[in-house]
Amino acid sequence: MNNLTLTIVLLGLLLMLLLAPFSALALLMIVVLVSTIGWTVWQLLVTLVKGDSEA
Repeated sequence: MNNLTLTIVLLGLLLMLLLAPFSALALLMIVVLVSTIGWTVWQLLVTLVKGDSEA
Protein backbone atom coordinates (compact mmCIF):
# COMPACT_ATOMS: atom_id res chain seq x y z
CA MET A 1 0.00 0.00 0.00
CA ASN A 2 1.19 3.48 -0.76
CA ASN A 3 2.66 5.28 2.26
CA LEU A 4 0.55 8.39 1.66
CA THR A 5 -2.62 6.32 1.35
CA LEU A 6 -1.80 4.44 4.54
CA THR A 7 -1.19 7.72 6.35
CA ILE A 8 -4.50 9.17 5.17
CA VAL A 9 -6.37 6.03 6.23
CA LEU A 10 -4.73 5.99 9.66
CA LEU A 11 -5.43 9.69 10.20
CA GLY A 12 -9.04 9.15 9.18
CA LEU A 13 -9.40 6.28 11.62
CA LEU A 14 -7.82 8.34 14.38
CA LEU A 15 -10.18 11.22 13.63
CA MET A 16 -13.10 8.82 13.72
CA LEU A 17 -12.00 7.49 17.11
CA LEU A 18 -11.70 11.02 18.47
CA LEU A 19 -15.03 12.30 17.13
CA ALA A 20 -17.28 9.32 17.77
CA PRO A 21 -15.88 7.19 20.61
CA PHE A 22 -19.29 5.84 21.65
CA SER A 23 -20.69 5.19 18.20
CA ALA A 24 -19.98 1.59 17.25
CA LEU A 25 -21.46 1.81 13.76
CA ALA A 26 -20.12 5.22 12.71
CA LEU A 27 -17.16 3.77 10.82
CA LEU A 28 -19.41 1.27 9.07
CA MET A 29 -21.78 4.06 8.06
CA ILE A 30 -18.89 6.05 6.59
CA VAL A 31 -17.75 3.01 4.61
CA VAL A 32 -21.30 2.51 3.32
CA LEU A 33 -21.60 6.20 2.42
CA VAL A 34 -18.28 6.28 0.55
CA SER A 35 -19.02 3.07 -1.33
CA THR A 36 -22.49 4.31 -2.29
CA ILE A 37 -21.15 7.63 -3.55
CA GLY A 38 -18.41 5.81 -5.46
CA TRP A 39 -20.89 3.41 -7.01
CA THR A 40 -23.19 6.27 -8.02
CA VAL A 41 -20.37 8.26 -9.62
CA TRP A 42 -19.16 5.13 -11.42
CA GLN A 43 -22.64 4.42 -12.79
CA LEU A 44 -22.99 8.03 -13.96
CA LEU A 45 -19.66 7.84 -15.77
CA VAL A 46 -20.56 4.54 -17.42
CA THR A 47 -23.90 5.98 -18.51
CA LEU A 48 -22.26 9.10 -19.93
CA VAL A 49 -19.66 7.10 -21.85
CA LYS A 50 -21.77 4.18 -23.11
CA GLY A 51 -25.21 5.74 -23.17
CA ASP A 52 -28.37 4.44 -21.54
CA SER A 53 -28.53 0.85 -22.79
CA GLU A 54 -31.23 -0.34 -20.37
CA ALA A 55 -33.94 2.07 -21.55
